[in-house]
Amino acid sequence: MIGICIPAHNEERYINLCLASVMKAANCEALAKETVLTVVVHDACTDGTALYTQAWPVINLSVAYHNVGLARAAGARYLIQAGARWLAFTDADTVVSEAWLFHQLSLRAQVVCGTVEVSDWSCHGDQAELARNSFLAQYTDADGHRHVHGANLGIDATVYEQIGGFEALACSEDQALVDKLVHSGASIAWTALPRVTTSARPFSRIEGGFATTLRRAYR
Repeated sequence: MIGICIPAHNEERYINLCLASVMKAANCEALAKETVLTVVVHDACTDGTALYTQAWPVINLSVAYHNVGLARAAGARYLIQAGARWLAFTDADTVVSEAWLFHQLSLRAQVVCGTVEVSDWSCHGDQAELARNSFLAQYTDADGHRHVHGANLGIDATVYEQIGGFEALACSEDQALVDKLVHSGASIAWTALPRVTTSARPFSRIEGGFATTLRRAYR
C-alpha cells in the first residue's frame, strides 16, 4: 500500500484542487491498482478546510500542534500503522501530476526528492515579475538538483522509521529529515521527474519557509 500525507492549516482555498490531483495520481493505471491511502492532517485549522475534505475519500486527522513537523509525523505514523510501504508527502497548496506516485516509485530509490513548479505569481502584486525572475535564476528544475520540498517528497516506509521520522520543527522539517537520510546512507534520487505545481503565495503561517524564499527578491 502507498500512503500520501498532506498537512493542512487553514487551506480551504487550495485543498480541493490538491485532493483532486491526488485522487488522479492514486488511480494512475501505471500503479497496477495498488491501494493508495491518503491522510490529511488538519493542524489547528479554524477555517472550512475540514468541511471540504469530508467530501473526498481520505482519512482526516485533527491535531493542534501548530507544527508542520509534528503534523507530517502524525500522518506518516498513521499510514505506516495502516500498512504503507511507501510514504509520499505533498502540501495542501500543491497540485501533483497524474503520474506523480508512479514516477516516484519508478526511480527505485529509498528516497525521492523532487522539484516544484510555481503557479500564478500574481499574488506578489507589482513585484510578481521580480519574484518570478529571481526564483527561476537560482532554482534548478532538473535531475541532480539539491532542493528539498515537503511538497514533493517520497520515502520508503522502513527507511523512514529507521531514521526516526520528522522532527518537531515548525520550519525546514523536510530538510532536516533529508539531512538524516543522507547521513544514514540511504539511496536518494534528486530528480525532476515527479511533477508538482505549488502556490506562489508570499506569506504562510511560518517565517523561513518557501513563501519567505519567494519574497527574498524584493524584501
